[in-house]
Amino acid sequence: MNTDSLENGFNSFNLKPALMKGIIQAGFKTPSEVQEQAIPLVLDGRDVIAQAHTGTGKTAAFGLPVMNNMKMDGSIELLVITPTRELADQVSDELFRLGQFAGVKTGTVCGGRSYERQMQMFKRGIQVLTATPGRLIDLLKGGRIKNFAPATVVLDEADEMLDMGFLDDIQEIFKHLPKSRQTLLFSATMPPPICKLAEKILNNPARVKTIEESDSNTNVDIRQLYYVVDEREREDAVIRLIDDQEPEKAIVFCRTRLEADRLSNFLAGRGYNARALHGDMEQNRRNEVMDAFRKGAVEILVATDIAARGLDVADLSHVFNYHMPFDSKSYIHRIGRTGRAGKKGTAITIVTPREYSQLERIKRQVGGQMEHKEVPCLTQLRIGRLGKLRETLQDMRVKQDIYEMLSKLEKTMSVQDIAARLLSMNMAEQNESGPDHIGFSAADMQAVINREKQHHGGVRRKSGGGGGGGGYKKGGFQHFRRNRK
Repeated sequence: MNTDSLENGFNSFNLKPALMKGIIQAGFKTPSEVQEQAIPLVLDGRDVIAQAHTGTGKTAAFGLPVMNNMKMDGSIELLVITPTRELADQVSDELFRLGQFAGVKTGTVCGGRSYERQMQMFKRGIQVLTATPGRLIDLLKGGRIKNFAPATVVLDEADEMLDMGFLDDIQEIFKHLPKSRQTLLFSATMPPPICKLAEKILNNPARVKTIEESDSNTNVDIRQLYYVVDEREREDAVIRLIDDQEPEKAIVFCRTRLEADRLSNFLAGRGYNARALHGDMEQNRRNEVMDAFRKGAVEILVATDIAARGLDVADLSHVFNYHMPFDSKSYIHRIGRTGRAGKKGTAITIVTPREYSQLERIKRQVGGQMEHKEVPCLTQLRIGRLGKLRETLQDMRVKQDIYEMLSKLEKTMSVQDIAARLLSMNMAEQNESGPDHIGFSAADMQAVINREKQHHGGVRRKSGGGGGGGGYKKGGFQHFRRNRK
């Protein structure tokens, strides 16, 4: 591969050839704004505070310069702390992809996974460790990681760690880290507690900011709804909501390529006209799917953020967030696909209790009104369909021969019986499925909100636990779920 093809791009950083090979392999051509600003600072060994959204290339912004400066002496040289398991996996995969030709090995530790397997990973040797706070504390306090002295430490999504109640855990972790180190803090917002933390753990940091005030504006023509469900209910919820909303044309956003494939197959297997769109597909295949979607031959597009970047489709009535996006910019980017050219659009987000604090943070950042709704039960779904059917019947023109057919039918059945049978036939064709009740009620939601107010900080994870994405104290969503009728 010829690195000259990146003229005026990543070549300007003078990174090692093996890293340049990883950059080209990953398809990077031009540095993003945060990469342009942060990479030279990190290469120079500076501590950095960077305000940037997920999806703007933050991982490469810190990963490339740190890997470029690595001694490759067999020790863990880079520690990245993230608030959730999903983000830890994503960061680890991205760093491996960029550093694979330079011999960089990565690994992840987080709650809910085997201690033994993670200890074997340390024995095999890694240079980059991504971790969630709870499990990392367990390992550090137990002395399970030997000779642990990373030269560079990254706090990724610091404001989300604050929202999830991890701040005490972070301060505890830094007691186990070498004082002589490079520290990088990435956060979409800088609330006072994060500013105070930065003062404690960073040394004369340089500042990078790529977030503009306009990032917090949402289209007033988009109605924003969210539904709180258990993780196991996510598939049933998206089907029920599609049935209820009856979108003319919709995009369902997923986080990963595997999830997009699985969900599109799941929907197609239940009779929905759905196709997947993601980065693993050949370009001609992606073009084929997009052409079918634009022409209406495909009604539901199940896509990843990367695949949908720059996607412009007319008459998109709905956007579904199958999983919460990681930050407000990604949220705005997703829902902005609908509600265009003065037309109304609907954005629906499915969240679990563990993601609720993340939702609250995005709500504060984007402004606008996000409404909590209950997933309709089967009876409500049928009543809603009856209302739509009534409107359709009122607008339908009836041909004269239909009245003649009705007269013949009346000889053997009453009009009421004919109508009931036709209605039953229509309902049978709808193919309703899933449990009667899905998700959390408004009463459950209000009880949790009231409890948050009483406890000044809400339903948060207990400090020091091993979970990767946070848990909930008794009395929170899980308590209501167990006691809900």
